[in-house]
Amino acid sequence: MARVTVEDCVDKVENRFELVLLAAHRARMISAGSQITVDRDNDKNPVVALREVADETVSPNDLKEELIHSLQKYTEVDEPEPEAVPLIAGAPSSGSGDEDVQMDRMTEEQLLAGLQGLVPPEATPEEDEGPA
Repeated sequence: MARVTVEDCVDKVENRFELVLLAAHRARMISAGSQITVDRDNDKNPVVALREVADETVSPNDLKEELIHSLQKYTEVDEPEPEAVPLIAGAPSSGSGDEDVQMDRMTEEQLLAGLQGLVPPEATPEEDEGPA
C-alpha cells in the first residue's frame, strides 16, 4: 500500500499541527500495546496512526480527548457542595449574624500592663546550676 501523507488526513483534521499531535499520541498508544485498526503492511507506528486517521477507523475527537487526559496532572472531580452549617449551635440563622458580634477593644497601656503581669516560666534545675 502507498504511504499515507499528511495531505491525506487534512480533510479529517483541519489543522495539520493538531493532526501531527494526534498521530504522535496514537503512535505512542500503539507502541504501548494498543490494538491497531488497519493492516500494518510493515509500516512503523506513526504511519499506522496516520493511516488509521485517514481511513477513519479511529475518531480524531476521541484521540484528542485521550491526548488531553494523558497530559493532565490533576483531574478535577465534581464533589457535592458542603451543606451550610451555622457557626454557633442554637444561634439564629437570620442574616449574616454579624450584628450580634462584639469585639473586645484593648488599649496599648492595657496590653503592656497585661504583659508585665505575666509570670515567667519556672527555671529547670539544669539552668540554675550554671556552667561546671
